[in-house]
Amino acid sequence: MASLSSWVSSERVTIYDVAKAARVSTATASKALNDSGRMAQETRDRIKRVALELGFRPNSLARSLTRKRSFTVGLLTNDTYGRFTLPVMAGISEGLIDHGVSVFLCAVEDNSDLAKTHVEAMLDKQVDGIIATGKRIDKPLPVDLSGLPVPVVYALTAGPSDGVTLLPDDRQGAAEAVRHLIAQGRRRIAHITGPSDFKVVHERALACAEMLSAATRAKDMGTLFGSWSERWSHQAIETLWSASEKPDGIFCGNDQIARGVVDALRERGVSVPRDVSIVGFDNWEIVAKETRPPLTTVDMNLKELGRQAGLALVRLVNGEAVEKGVWKLPCSLIVRSS
Repeated sequence: MASLSSWVSSERVTIYDVAKAARVSTATASKALNDSGRMAQETRDRIKRVALELGFRPNSLARSLTRKRSFTVGLLTNDTYGRFTLPVMAGISEGLIDHGVSVFLCAVEDNSDLAKTHVEAMLDKQVDGIIATGKRIDKPLPVDLSGLPVPVVYALTAGPSDGVTLLPDDRQGAAEAVRHLIAQGRRRIAHITGPSDFKVVHERALACAEMLSAATRAKDMGTLFGSWSERWSHQAIETLWSASEKPDGIFCGNDQIARGVVDALRERGVSVPRDVSIVGFDNWEIVAKETRPPLTTVDMNLKELGRQAGLALVRLVNGEAVEKGVWKLPCSLIVRSS
């Protein structure tokens, strides 16, 4: 008869593997291994026996969780569309996989009363901590999370100066985009981006201007501010192509703008990337991969950002020291065909 260890891959065994092999829930497996919760001693012994045979080794953070935890964290967001929250949540879940911790998601829109109600519900459920996330790094959620009886970590939203806030490094990502265009031999580079009242717009535009100012063989064709839409892309291309000197490289503030730029250029008989190279921002795969040609773009690594936010929260829950302030995580350039 095959051993239980043959049920799982050669990769590190997780508590999910233990739960599956023991035919119990992840929460039950976690409680059994932490000697917490109420269950038959026979069940507890069986789960521990399965974990031993599988070679399960809880990491130091999991071992440090106390028996009085609820093994639940709250995720509060005003990104009701889920464009940013879903990858962040996936990363949080991945980061907490070995802790048997579940995530309780609440969408608050921009409604302060609804936000307060959800926070109260989270506290009633005795969550171990809360992660606040959103859709803008320069605007906080519509609820004051200071002074709560549980720790709070902020991800992709504005947090207090004495808090722990995780953000993508937008300037680094934008610099990577412009560097790539220059490396492709592009010498006249324009930047088409979103609304001027967004902090990320200014961060990316500033990085673009700095890179082009330092480049000896590239010319800055200017920045055009507009909306996060494909319709704005067509207007921006009309403006750029009305001038006598036209760009041969365009860095776009997000992937929707980039896809609109590709379409607008195609309508003018301009080939991408033969005549003009395009780089987007976000790596929103439903847009980037389906654009023709597929978009080269900057990935904000939101899943990793979520994972790090989850681990930071666990450390705070455990009473460990965590560096306060803004943590900026690097972005990655995803090279495709544009």
